[in-house]
Amino acid sequence: MSLTPPAQRHQEPGPRLQPRSLSDLFFSFTILALQGFGGVLAVVQRELVEKKRWMTREEFVEEWAVAQIMPGPNVVNLSLMIGGRYFGLRGALVALAGMLALPLLVVLGLAVAYAQFADNPQVAGALRGMGAVAAGLITATGLKLSGAIRKHPLGVPACIAFGAASFAGIALLRWPLAYVLLGLGGLACVMTYRQMGRSGA
Repeated sequence: MSLTPPAQRHQEPGPRLQPRSLSDLFFSFTILALQGFGGVLAVVQRELVEKKRWMTREEFVEEWAVAQIMPGPNVVNLSLMIGGRYFGLRGALVALAGMLALPLLVVLGLAVAYAQFADNPQVAGALRGMGAVAAGLITATGLKLSGAIRKHPLGVPACIAFGAASFAGIALLRWPLAYVLLGLGGLACVMTYRQMGRSGA
């Protein structure tokens, strides 16, 4: 039986930490990248928020949103942002190297292997199975991070409405992602800015 008081058992994780050095940054992102088969969002959230505690949930949601609207892979953009935050340009380059160096060798090796076995029905079935797992990982991570919207200036109902509208636009109406980002994303930014202005007044 635990002797920890209930109030302490349900506290949020400890204070935000930061990389100890450029080497820590490099190896952390290398390990993160090597785990990212099929569902990198789930891995990034677990490593950076829950294990490393380099970001809070709210910071992760905000910075992942920024990383998504920037050109290039989301997780690479996020690594540049985190490296730059703690170590400036050197940190951004080191984080980028950690994300790409060793995983590049792995991907090249897998590409060679896939070229040999692409026509194998068992390989095709395995890849379809991994796609289903990836979808489950992303859904689980989205549900885990949904608690962060409680602190959003627009409130929970508005956040849910924007999320539903984005899902409908992309999944059901097949609108281009750029239109959804510029339209709904721009509207959400304007509404949040105004709400924060009224709250600060």
